[in-house]
Amino acid sequence: MRFRIDLKLFLIVFIFIFTKQIHIYILMMGFALLHELGHLFAGILLKMKPEKIEIIPVGLTISFKVSIKDINKKIGNSNMLELKKIFVALAGPTMNLIIILITKNMQIEIIKQIEIIYANICIFIFNMLPIYPLDGGRIIKGILEIKQGRKKANYHINKASIIITILLTILSIIVLYYNFNMSIILIITYIWILIIKENKVTKHKQKIYEIIEKNY
Repeated sequence: MRFRIDLKLFLIVFIFIFTKQIHIYILMMGFALLHELGHLFAGILLKMKPEKIEIIPVGLTISFKVSIKDINKKIGNSNMLELKKIFVALAGPTMNLIIILITKNMQIEIIKQIEIIYANICIFIFNMLPIYPLDGGRIIKGILEIKQGRKKANYHINKASIIITILLTILSIIVLYYNFNMSIILIITYIWILIIKENKVTKHKQKIYEIIEKNY
């Protein structure tokens, strides 16, 4: 299993230290770790083997090895692997909901309780955004692949991700106008980095699909 640290993490840490919000970042990273453990537990439960763990500015990401058996088993217009990916994607946000429910019933200081609940709500909402490769985008992409096939699923989720990110950017600008918050700027910037990267990958895949269709 491979392990990697995204060097942008150190830049983000420096920014939060400079803005005196490092305690918030540490809190969010801690619950983001539990979020990823939810993905890991779900993957292991489905007998998927972890392939790579990467520490990124918004937490951790875990990727699993592809099983030929799962690819060969058809589910709709895709395969069993997509069904497993949907389940694994759901597991992370579910972990945050479980933490929220547990915290609500714990006898702890109200300030700490609010901080924990707020942190997990933020992580849940962020990851459930219908933007690929966030969990919400992965879930929608998986469903589209089962119903429409990989080519159409890649195209539709890519276009939807771009449109939603543009709308989020506009909303963020409005919020920043009334209440400046460095976290919002960092989150939107990070999402745009993901979108630009995935857009390039999608265009490359579409060209490959076109070549295959012409030859067959």
